[in-house]
Amino acid sequence: MRTKSRKKNRINVVTLGCSKNVYDSEVLMGQLKASNKDVVHEQEGNIVVINTCGFIDNAKEQSVNTILEFVEKKEQGEVDKVFVTGCLSERYKPDLQKEIPNVDQYFGTTELPSLLKALEADYKHELLGERITTTPQNYAFLKIAEGCDRPCSFCAIPLMRGGHRSTPIEQLVKEAKGLAAQGVKELILIAQDLTYYGLDLYKKRNLAELLENLVKVEGIEWIRLHYAFPTGFPMDVLEVMKREPKVCNYLDIPLQHISDDLLKSMRRGTTHEKTTKLLKEFRKTVPEMAIRTTLIVGYPGETEEHFQELKEWVKEMRFERLGCFTYSHEENTHAYNLEDDVPQEVKQDRANEIMEIQSQISWELNQQKIGETFQVVIDRKEGNYFVGRTEFDSPDVDNEVLIDATSVYLKTGEFYEVKIIEAADFDLYAEALNVTAEKPTRKEIKVRTS
Repeated sequence: MRTKSRKKNRINVVTLGCSKNVYDSEVLMGQLKASNKDVVHEQEGNIVVINTCGFIDNAKEQSVNTILEFVEKKEQGEVDKVFVTGCLSERYKPDLQKEIPNVDQYFGTTELPSLLKALEADYKHELLGERITTTPQNYAFLKIAEGCDRPCSFCAIPLMRGGHRSTPIEQLVKEAKGLAAQGVKELILIAQDLTYYGLDLYKKRNLAELLENLVKVEGIEWIRLHYAFPTGFPMDVLEVMKREPKVCNYLDIPLQHISDDLLKSMRRGTTHEKTTKLLKEFRKTVPEMAIRTTLIVGYPGETEEHFQELKEWVKEMRFERLGCFTYSHEENTHAYNLEDDVPQEVKQDRANEIMEIQSQISWELNQQKIGETFQVVIDRKEGNYFVGRTEFDSPDVDNEVLIDATSVYLKTGEFYEVKIIEAADFDLYAEALNVTAEKPTRKEIKVRTS
């Protein structure tokens, strides 16, 4: 017998994939709340909106499995309606409609007004930039552009997100001020390609000017740069990073590979020599900078010789942060015309080998931090530890700083000076400086309600 959900007319937004999807879900939730809808993020609700990812095989599989999970709940009467949006829906809508017809409706990445209408809500243009954040209160993503104009052979993002479109500086500053008023202290700037910012609006790469405006926002303490592209990198950004203490000495710059043969096939517009020269220029201009990169192994035509070149280069560059992915053969990309000739087990072995090298590098770099003092922001309490990050670490993907919670009380979202006393491959252990061990009284504890 079918039973209706107890949470009547509550909309549950489920987010899969990257930080850009997190941002889009937050905008959707902001619009729904403005129409007086009861909306929650990944909690119980009788109406479900799944914001999907369609980037690579693993992400697509997770998205499909999530859709199937909620369709089954619908069939069992646990939820009433299921809507699907995001990149997977944009890319494979006809296939999804055919294979999973029990979804009430599918929407692409640019169909927010239509999705809102289906949810009996109005799209409010005046809410541009306003949203309900789902990240911990102290940090938030700030999406400065949508889409991508780069021709990378392996990437399907332009198929799902369209061409590059920058958001005007004044709009981003307004959004940053709104976030700061909510208690956000760290802005994580995201886009498919930060370095392309402004070319469409201002006819020049204008990331540096955007940063100069954002650092003036009162209440914002850290500004972090994610997803830069190496070709045409605007070097004036480094000058701002060096000059402005609010701009973290941190850069996420996915480099993908270093073999000239593969870089050419990947259509990256650079070479081994140019990439290495650029990184050395980063180190020279901002010696304290932590560089995060991501690499792809098992790309079509990657030989053992190409892989050995990549390994040696990783050892030479000693990146502070590094992630490695196995190549995913994506339909309608340029590389899909090539033979996916590296066996999956070889791809995985190569990825594991790269990460073993990086683990050793990270351990060695972390050992050098023992005895040093850093400023950290506390993200959460987990077990017997307060978990924080330095300016050299982004949430979820980088090192964390663990501080014994049995000996000191720290407030989530606050900044503290700490001394590193122990280091592992990817975690640092620290003691807080100039902080008492007293916990707050009952009167001092404020319960946040949404």
